[in-house]
Formats: sequence, structure tokens, C-alpha cells
Amino acid sequence: MSSYEATPPTDTVTLDVSGAVDPYPFPRRTMTRRTLGRKGTLVRPERYVNSPLLRTQTMRSTRRMLAGPAGPDASANIFAKSEFDTWTIFSKMMTCCFPAFCLNCCNIKGAGPQQAWREKVTLCWIIVILCAFVVFFIVALNPLLCPTGTGAPVPIDAAGGIIVFGTMYRTNPALGPEFTNPRGSDLSDLFQQPPVAACQQLNATTYPFAFVQSPCQQAGNCRQLAGSGLKPFDRLDGGESVDPLVAYTWDEIEARGYVVVKDSVLNLKPYFDQFGRQPLPNNPVDAVLRRIRNRREATRILNNLPEFAMNREAFDCLVDKYVAGQIAAQDASCIISYLFSIIVAVIVLGVLLSRFVMAVIFDWFISHRLARTPNQFASAAAVGYANRSNDTELTYISDRKKMDIMNPNDIGLDLYTVLLVTCYSEGEASLRTTMESMAATDYTDSRKLLFIIADGLITGKGNPKSTPDLLLDMIEIDQTFGDNPKPYSYIAVASGSKQHNMARVYVGHFSHAGHRVPTILVIKCGTPEEASEAKPGNRGKRDSQLILMNFFTRVLLNDRMTPLDFDLFRKVHHLMGVTPDFFEIVLMVDADTKVAPDSLRLMINAMHNDQLIMGLCGETRIANKTQSWVTMIQVFEYYISHHLGKAFESVFGGVTCLPGCFCMYRIKARKDGEWVPILANPDVVETYSTNEVDTLHQKNLLLLGEDRFLTTLMLRTFTNRKMVFIPRAVCKTVVPDDFATLLSQRRRWINSTIHNLMELVLVNNLCGTFCFSMQFIVLLDLISTAVLPASILTTIYLIINAIVSNVNKDADPGQWLNIGTLLFVIFFPSLIVVLSFRRWQYIMWMGVYILALPIWNFVLPVYAFWHFDDFSWGATRQVTGAGGASEKNGHGNEGGTFDGSKVSLKRWEEYERAWRRNVAKGKQMAEYHPRTPSPSPTESSHADLLAGQTYYAEGRYSPTRPQQLVHQFSNSVSSSEAGSTYHGSYQGYGPVK
Repeated sequence: MSSYEATPPTDTVTLDVSGAVDPYPFPRRTMTRRTLGRKGTLVRPERYVNSPLLRTQTMRSTRRMLAGPAGPDASANIFAKSEFDTWTIFSKMMTCCFPAFCLNCCNIKGAGPQQAWREKVTLCWIIVILCAFVVFFIVALNPLLCPTGTGAPVPIDAAGGIIVFGTMYRTNPALGPEFTNPRGSDLSDLFQQPPVAACQQLNATTYPFAFVQSPCQQAGNCRQLAGSGLKPFDRLDGGESVDPLVAYTWDEIEARGYVVVKDSVLNLKPYFDQFGRQPLPNNPVDAVLRRIRNRREATRILNNLPEFAMNREAFDCLVDKYVAGQIAAQDASCIISYLFSIIVAVIVLGVLLSRFVMAVIFDWFISHRLARTPNQFASAAAVGYANRSNDTELTYISDRKKMDIMNPNDIGLDLYTVLLVTCYSEGEASLRTTMESMAATDYTDSRKLLFIIADGLITGKGNPKSTPDLLLDMIEIDQTFGDNPKPYSYIAVASGSKQHNMARVYVGHFSHAGHRVPTILVIKCGTPEEASEAKPGNRGKRDSQLILMNFFTRVLLNDRMTPLDFDLFRKVHHLMGVTPDFFEIVLMVDADTKVAPDSLRLMINAMHNDQLIMGLCGETRIANKTQSWVTMIQVFEYYISHHLGKAFESVFGGVTCLPGCFCMYRIKARKDGEWVPILANPDVVETYSTNEVDTLHQKNLLLLGEDRFLTTLMLRTFTNRKMVFIPRAVCKTVVPDDFATLLSQRRRWINSTIHNLMELVLVNNLCGTFCFSMQFIVLLDLISTAVLPASILTTIYLIINAIVSNVNKDADPGQWLNIGTLLFVIFFPSLIVVLSFRRWQYIMWMGVYILALPIWNFVLPVYAFWHFDDFSWGATRQVTGAGGASEKNGHGNEGGTFDGSKVSLKRWEEYERAWRRNVAKGKQMAEYHPRTPSPSPTESSHADLLAGQTYYAEGRYSPTRPQQLVHQFSNSVSSSEAGSTYHGSYQGYGPVK
């Protein structure tokens, strides 16, 4: 049970304003008077996960770090990495031939980098083994189990062969014109047949077939086989040795009119040539032979006749005298090989066809229902809004005597939404395009908050100004808080001293095309100690996302806030007229993304239409398709990843990756008439804010693929909720236009995909069961990603082998199944284009994509696998003045010790009381209330308190006590000079109307 659930309900709580860090997230303290406070607006978290999402002994987040024992030694003892865990031992065993001093000589110094290198090599070995298995199965398994040579019967259509008495001989044109073009011709009628011993004991009257003479015997011109110069056919043209006994297929038997007895093929034509069409009277043997003449298999009929069943010599005589060869039967090993190939082909093709069918169903039927405009009242009833006039989070107070309750039905379909834009080193054009597209969305301006976070004081390569300066030039700053707001501290996602970071919060509006959108700009400026560094304040995209996630978690659960959180609380409230509790949705985009005008509305519609949706994404298209050959090969790859991969996963509500450039999450959701945190869930935030990672697996999860890992966390935490794809919601983004940047980007994406799928495949309660489950699909995706190099190499090999060696003449069925399966996997996307989505213009892009398959399936994966231990962003985002070896290890990995006393953690009421005391002492806080006059110590006007936008609550907080979220405010609100004690029962915040 998490700490936020462990504290039992209490009626009173003491609020400490000393600024000391409390060791418990939800302290149990007592006091005997009512005090300033507020209620948590969420009742309880919704979660289904019992085990930690990151399997590590050193996982540390802000919450755990501050709740742990004081002092670095105690912390080190608790979170010290075990050197005897199974994976560490295994990786060292696999790289035992590379001792530490050898790695030092190769410039791999330090225990951490060396262990990462060992884990990388171990993973590469595992991938090599998987690839070797694929190559062995496709190329070597069938020839191994079912060899074409080594004594197998010679095929009937072998070139340069003639058949004499069931044996294949090499032709000799010198013997006559009959031997010129023989290819499987039966020339037994030209040769004298040796006597058959079994026939000498039979009675000619009963067994007339025993003494039949060939035409050449009747004419007296038979050739003698011995001395004819014919040599047995013992080797094929390819060099494989064969048995000269001829092997017939069933089709050949049917065509020649032969009969099969046991495994021998008989040619009864000489018998019927001699005895004609009229049956012999009173001869059952002749009757049976004429009966089996039109049957292909005669063994059972002959065994039922006493003349054959009781006389073994008769049976042997018939077979030996009329033998033409044997059945081309396969060995048991060949049958096993063929069946194994069929099973694998059925599984692979079945999965592909299922994905195709499900994707079509989703595109044609489900996606349109999700994006349709919902009925406002039906949507309210679905979440428990209807007929609950007091079930709100917000209250508006116009004066002492009147209180207007804001009913959630008044919110309507335009939910309060945060538009989060994370910026790093983008240029002015990209930034402006993104912000203008967000402002131009057909959504009420007063219900969307443009929340921009600049990740450090960064100047992008080729930019005239730093990213924060570019953003400030675009925003109309609200002078209420001044042009230069004070920076406030927060705990960043980093290690050592970099955990302490500071940020400035600017308030204003962004205007475009008649829209004036409320805007919050957070600039991570860093601490004074890092002012001289190349990238002060830079902590990475995950840290930027966590500023927002931590803020909403602390606001909704009334958890302790950092100074930055309280600053954001005040400014969001001032800007939007409602407190942050009101926000339900966050749309996350990158700073180089252009969102279509109707995309936001369509995504919000989906959130209304299905309350179980916790996250969704739209289609990301490429804005610079024809800029270079590098951009051209990416067009169809982007298209198929959405309309095949994500569309299929959406049917089960389990999209495994919501792209960070364009995705939406629920901050909170209704369940059984109460609010539960979703993106603001403490379990999700705690794991996502892990700031010390010590294994290769964790670093690939948290430093390279934060977007995919966040999706993984959400799926693992909320297995009963959905992640979906909305095809009609579209954005455009700029993709890498040179190969070096593409290589760097795909290195991060491929490696994060591998490690996230490794996490997700362990979730047992995903949708479906066995082969029809999302867990099985995730496993197939993991294996297919790992064996991409082997699949493309074997495909090329088989195609070349088919052309050069003319394998269509001697390839076994299993080999053809493998070729067909590989070709189907490669060319299957064309079916999507032609049959499903009718995007005919993508046929050309599909051709470009297929030509680039060696790059997608070999070059990029091999490069990514060998760089498992590279945690930098490479050439994807270049900045001026940055570089060095530390770039390889990600953001914020500097040394030093984090001093927790530099970042105070207090509840909202503690910060608010501190401000009230300063007001009471005549110290005005200009950055919060520049327009509010300082009341004198004797003033107790309720109107003055409201002018300061401060609200008062009963001094009780219980994180586990069920709350109905009914917000009231009594008229008995008073203020005293000495203790600043206020009385009331208000449990929320009010909008300024």
C-alpha cells in the first residue's frame, strides 16, 4: 500500500510553517484549532499494479528520497546496488573474456560505463542467437531435415534419364533415335526382361500375368540391358547423390495410368496389350487386374483376393514383373519439417491478417463513433454529473450573502484542457507554427491553457536568440506579475546536485487569427551555481513533463508543494479564473508539431464518448516529405505505423506507444461518482520521476524513450482502461532530413522500443488470452524487432537463390512456405493501402519504402543494438556551445550531493498562511498580489480576503476519508490579528467570474 493510502483518517491536522522537510508524504499531526486549509479534490487512486514497474533496487523518486532516512550514508545503504543479482552475474559471465583493465584500455572507464557495456554486449549476444535461430529455421532447417540427396529416389523428371524396368539410366543418344529426348520416358519395351524367380512357380492358367511377353520378345528384337552402355542415374546435376530407383508423384501416376501396390508403382500396359480388352472367362485374377486398372491404389483389393492373399509368390511376381518405380514419399523428418513450416506460417500470417482485419474494422466502424460529437447531457450522465448540482470542485463567492455553485453541466463539452508544449532548441519558425496551430484549434479559448516549458537556457544551432527569448517575444506578458518574475525551486529529474533546479513562470496570452489563448511559460533557468554552464536548467523532456504531472498530483491530492508548484497554482488561478482542480485533460505536443484545427475537438470528443479512455493519439504526418531522400523513405513508415499498428492495438484499447509529439491524457476521471487520478496518479508519477537509474535497461527506458515508457506505465497501472488512436485527428511534424540525424533518432526509438516491450510483455492481465491476447502480440513485436536484420538478410538470400539456382525445380514445399511468408510480410502493407484506406497517393511512397527496406531492417537496427549504452540524443537536437563526453549519459548526471533543504515542501495552506502573515505585517508580496492593498493588522473585511483571491477551509485533511466533493462556505468567516485564524467549511476553490 502506498504512503498516500496508509494514513488513517483524522479530524484535525497541524500545519507546520517552519519549512522543514517532513519525512512522511502525508503527516499525522494534531492541533486543537481551526486553521487555513484546503481539501484534496481526489478521493483515491485507481490502480491495479502490485509490483514495481522498474525492477531495480535503486529506483528513487522525489517522494521516496524525501521520505527516506536522512543523510547520504543512510540513503546509500538503502539504495546500494546489489552486485549479485541474476542479470549482473549473467552479463559478467557472457563478457568474462573482457576484464576491467582491457575495458580501461579501450577508454571505457568506471564501474558504471563498464557494466553498461557488458549488458550491451550480453543483449547483442541474445539478439545474435535469436537471429541465428531465424536464419537456421528459414535457410537450413528444411535441407537438414529433408535433404534432396543422400540416397533419395531420383525424381521422374530428372533431365537426361530413361526408365527401364523401374530403374533410371542416363541416356545414350548413340543407341538410337528413341534415346534422343528421353526425359523420364519408359523404354522397358525395348529391352529383354530378366526372368523373375517368383513367377516360375505359378500356374499360367490361374496367373496369366506371370508369363506375359513384351512386344520386342514377341518380335525377337529385344536389346540386352547388359552391355548396352546405359549407366544408372546415381547423381543429379547439382551433385546430390540419388538412388536410381524412379520415384513417381501421384500426378504422374494419374497421367500415365499406372497402379500403386503398397509403395511400388506398376505398369500393367504389357498385360492388357497381350490379353486385349475381353476378360478371360472364369479367371478371378484377370477380373481383379481389370478392376484395378482404373484405380490408383490397389493394395487392399489384391489382399482381399484369395489367389493373392494365400500365395505370396503371386504377389511378388506381379510387383517384380511390372514394376515401374516407387511412390515419391517423404520421410518422417520431411513431414515434420513441412508441418513445422506450416504452423509457423499460419501463426505469422494469421497475426498479420488479424491485424489487417482489426485495423480495417477500427478505421471503418469504431474510429468514427469515437470522434463524433457527443450529446452533452449523455456525456454528463455517463460520468455521474447529471442531477448532482452540489457535486463540484469549484465555488464562486460574489459576496458574503450569495454563493453561486458551478455545476459541471455548465462546463459542457469544452473540458478545461492543458496544451503542453515542451521546447528545447527549436527555431522561431517551428515554435511559432506550433503555437499558432494550438491557438487556432476550434476550441473555446477560455477552456484551453497553453502551457509552454522551455528546457533550459538553450540556444539552438543557427538560432539568433535562445529558446526562452524566442518564446518571450511571441507572448503578450501579463504585467500583473511583472516582466521578470522570481525563479522558484523544484526537485528535478537528475542525480546529485542537479536535482535542485529553478524556473521562472511567465503569465500572458498568445494571440493569433482572432484567438487570444491564456499562456503559461515556464523557463527552467537553473540554479546560480550552473549559470556559467553550457545548458543551465536543462534536465530533459521527462523533467518538463513531470513539472506538470507533479503539479497536478500535489494540487489534486493536497500533497506538499514545491515553491514552483505554489507559484504555478497562483498564476494558473489568476489567468484562467479557476483553480487547477478544474483541468481534466492534457494535450502534449512537441515544439515542431503543427496541429490540425479540428484535432483537439475530435480528441476531446473521444474522451467524452468513452470514459474508459485514459490516453489517445492522432495521426502524425510528415510536413517535409520531399525535402530529401531521407524524408521520402519515412513517409510510408509513418503512415503504416499508425493505420496498421496503432489501429489494430486500438481495437483492444492497448496502443503501446502514444507519440510524445501528439498525444492526450486524462489528468483525472470519474469512477462511481468520485474523481480518481489518472495521469496524476501517484504510482505513475513516482515511477516516472525515477531520478537514479543504474542499469542499461532503466536508462533506455527513462533517458531515451520517455514517451513510450509513460504509455507503458499507464497500461501497466490501469489495465482496465484504454489507449486508442483517433485517425481523424491529424498533426504534421518535421522529420530528420539527413541520414545522421535519422540514425540518431531511430537509435533512440528502437532501443526504447525493445526495453519497453520487455516491460510490457510481463503484464499478464492485458486484453485477450494466449495467441489472441495483447501480451502475445507484444511478445511477437519484441521478437520481430530483435530479428529484423536476420529477416531482411534471409529474404534477400532466398530471392537470389531462387533466381540463380532455379530452385523452382527442386525446392521443397517447406522452403517455398518460408519464401512466401517473408514476401507476404514485406509486401503486406500494400494491401492496407489498396483495400482499406484508399490512399492511392501512398502507393508511390510504399515503393520508396520497400526500396529502403535494407536501411529500415538492417542498418538502423544493427546500429541501434550496438549503441545500447549510448543514452544521448545525438544529432536530433543540436545546441550552440554544448558537447563533451557527458552528453552520452543523458541529462543531469553531474556529481555532487543534493541538498534537500534548498527546496522546501509545504502544503498549499502553509504557503498561504506564510503569505497572510507577511500581509498582516505589512509586507506586500508583489509577485502574487500587486493589485491587492495590504490590509492593516486590524482589518478583518471578508471582501479584502476575497480580493486577495485566498480561500479558507476547515482545518482537516484526510487522504483516505471518502469525500463527496460538495463545496460550501459558511458566512461565519472571521479574521483575527494575532493568530490569523479563520473558520469555515469551504472545501474547494472558486473561479473569478
